[in-house]
This record gives sequence, C-alpha cells and structure tokens, in this order.
Amino acid sequence: MPLARLFAMAYRLLVDGLHERLAERGWAGVRPAFGFVLLALRSGPVPLRDLPGALGTTKQAVSKLVDAMVAEGFVERGADPGDARAKRVQLSARGRALLAEVETIWTDLEQDWAQALGAERLAGLRNDLTVVLRDAHGGSLPAVRTVGD
Repeated sequence: MPLARLFAMAYRLLVDGLHERLAERGWAGVRPAFGFVLLALRSGPVPLRDLPGALGTTKQAVSKLVDAMVAEGFVERGADPGDARAKRVQLSARGRALLAEVETIWTDLEQDWAQALGAERLAGLRNDLTVVLRDAHGGSLPAVRTVGD
C-alpha cells in the first residue's frame, strides 16, 4: 500500500481518536480544523491577517473558522496594538484549557501506539519522519497546515 494512503489513514485514526476522547471529556463543538488555529495561537496572539499564511488557506476560510471558534469561546478577537485598523486573535481561557486537554490526549494516543509497536519502534518512527521532513524542508520542520475540516 502507498505510504501516502497509510499516512492518511494513520492521521485520520489519530484525529478521530482525539475527537472521541474530547467528546468523552465534555468538549462539544470542537471541529478538527480548530486544532490548526490552536497551534498557531499557542505562543500568543497573532494578527488575523497572518493566519491565512500560517494555516495555508484563504482569508475567507480563516475568517469563518475564527468566527466559529469565537462563538464556541475558544478564541478572542481584539484590536491589534500595533495597527488600529487590524485585528488580532488569541486563545481565551477556555481555548488554553482545550489546548492543554488536546496535548494530554495526544500523549495518551501515542501511548496506545507505543503499546502496539513498542516504545523503541515508535521513537524510531518519530525520528524517521523527522529526518524525512527536515530533509525536504532545508533542515527545519515545516509548519502544520490545514488539510480540510
């Protein structure tokens, strides 16, 4: 089977597992695409105009996504102190709590993989993927970008 298909299935397995566990823990209304915004905002507020480039999608798609996340209380939109005409987006307290929960669940899911493969093989898989990605991107890891919702 082609690697691309296996990677797509593995990605779907992890994302589906994440959302099942989020639902079990009471996190309703979390869409898969929200994760890309959570990652983009994890280090602090970001100008709204920078999100399309960071996420690899259109301004319209980012605007709709941010609107949905504001409606769910995961992010806040406010004035950009450096540009009165611009807006910036940041995680709300609820968004930071969601991000922390997501990180815990990723760790749990990786433990499931470690049980299936063994910790050493999982570490090898992580290392091999890192090597391939760095090689393809001039020595650094690329940004995680949206793949659809």
